Amino acid sequence: QVDVVESGGGLVQAGGSLRLSCTASTRTFSRYDMGWFRQVPGKAREFVAGIKWSGLYKYYEDSVKGRFTISRDNVKNTVYLQMNSLGAEDTAVYYCAQGTVNDRGTSMSISSWGQGTQVTVSA
Repeated sequence: QVDVVESGGGLVQAGGSLRLSCTASTRTFSRYDMGWFRQVPGKAREFVAGIKWSGLYKYYEDSVKGRFTISRDNVKNTVYLQMNSLGAEDTAVYYCAQGTVNDRGTSMSISSWGQGTQVTVSA
């Protein structure tokens, strides 16, 4: 059984920052790529960022490049998403994902999803 749990969401003013955390209860955490998706009501879930098992290769959706940073700590079985310069367009439920980043770094095949954490950016 794999349990993926996110935390760190909340309400923030435009221009502010948040850091999301995700912990996976697996004995082989370092074997998996990890990533983040987000979803707003009535829209499809979209890929935001991904990181290979080694932590050496990182991938970002175009709109978050230069603002968001994904990282991982394989000792703590934790992946992070540092989000800076937040705007209203970043408001969404953010989901942690465990699986495999595709060859182009544009999405992931999913082994396990987290439950989601709400990020709301106010004007």
